[in-house]
Amino acid sequence: MRMGQLLGSGRNADVYELDEAWVLRRYRDGMDASRELPVMSYLSASGYPVPRLGPQPPSAGPGDLVLQRLHGPSMLESLMSGAMGAEEGAGLLTGLLADLHSVPARLSPDPEDRVLHLDLHPDNVMLTADGPVVIDWSNTEEGRPALDRAMSALILAQAAVDPAHPAADGARELLTALVPRLAADDGLPAPHLADAVARRTLNPTMSPAETALIGDAAALVTALAGR
Repeated sequence: MRMGQLLGSGRNADVYELDEAWVLRRYRDGMDASRELPVMSYLSASGYPVPRLGPQPPSAGPGDLVLQRLHGPSMLESLMSGAMGAEEGAGLLTGLLADLHSVPARLSPDPEDRVLHLDLHPDNVMLTADGPVVIDWSNTEEGRPALDRAMSALILAQAAVDPAHPAADGARELLTALVPRLAADDGLPAPHLADAVARRTLNPTMSPAETALIGDAAALVTALAGR
């Protein structure tokens, strides 16, 4: 397996060019990527927009995943450039979450459970010529959809309340349009927001400064939800 140039880096993984069709995503901390494979295969078969999975070469390690190379800006890039507005972005995120939660859980016997992304925010949505594609399924679990909605809102709110964040104003504008949509018909119950807060607080990839903003972020989500 010959890796090309580094295409991008996230909090715990790097993405390398393999060729025009495929990329290699490699975790830096030794995290096992294999748990994502059955989830992405299941969602793809259900019609949900995830990257296609490529053949895993014999030399691939447990933290490696070969994925379809996606062409186009991220949703975050589109929002920051002004190519996409807050209302359009809120509609897109709401739709992606709703479509995901329409797919029955793969493993759980509880009929109320669904596949959850738990990190669905604008930087994890690629805008391709064929439509939006949701990437980075490293946090996926099965559970109640309200937790997924709360997590997306909380992640955006952390950016919105961070005065040092370059996209703080845009994040607040997007969050203001998004939360009422997510909260309609009690779609953001307080216990699920509290669960999201607890999970974010324990996230080892965040800095102490980011963690310190979680309380303010939760308060902003609560206020926008009208509670």
